[in-house]
Amino acid sequence: MKDELLFGGRFRLSQEPGVFPLSMDTMALGTFAPVRPGAAVWDLGCGSGALGLLLLGREPTLHYTGLEQSAAACALAEKNLVQNGLEGHILHANIEEIPRLVPGGCAELVISNPPYFPRGKAGAAERTGCTLEALCAGAGRLLKPGGRFALTYPAGELASLCCVLRAIGLEPKRLRFAAHKPSAVPRLVLVEAVKGGRPGLELLPGLFWYTEEGEPSPDYRRIYHEE
Repeated sequence: MKDELLFGGRFRLSQEPGVFPLSMDTMALGTFAPVRPGAAVWDLGCGSGALGLLLLGREPTLHYTGLEQSAAACALAEKNLVQNGLEGHILHANIEEIPRLVPGGCAELVISNPPYFPRGKAGAAERTGCTLEALCAGAGRLLKPGGRFALTYPAGELASLCCVLRAIGLEPKRLRFAAHKPSAVPRLVLVEAVKGGRPGLELLPGLFWYTEEGEPSPDYRRIYHEE
């Protein structure tokens, strides 16, 4: 598995077999998630630490913490931080362990690109490692009032996601669908929710990876730092 260069070669993301590889979903979330100078950011299910690199590349003053249940992924995430001269903390733990690890309300931003894969004729997504409810509950506990939770999810399960978010006090505030090309049905949705936020949802223009002719789109070039 080859390494990936980010930000025009400024950062190098090492990848190893058995650790979730860099994906378009991750690249899109790395651009979509809001960042503010000095903010405390938690990455739930951080894998190789790719999202940490993407956010720290945008705002180097972030206080980044990655949480991951795989020991191999934790070691790789730590390696990726160190080899790029970045500071951060990687915790080897399950999301369900958050209450014993840190006090509530310690983060301004929580991010997650949860692993899922299609299953069955209905195309339902199966999460590996924890349930959607546990993921959102972990984010809700970590966030300060007004803090933000940004994540990717299968577009066909948006209704379920919004119901779970609202049930724990995370109000969906920004939403962007992503599709292979303008004529394709969106397969992914990017969602930002605010802890204790008021109802009111901003629908952003769709994200398309390629043009109808199969060429990389402006979105693709921006997200992959080719502009």
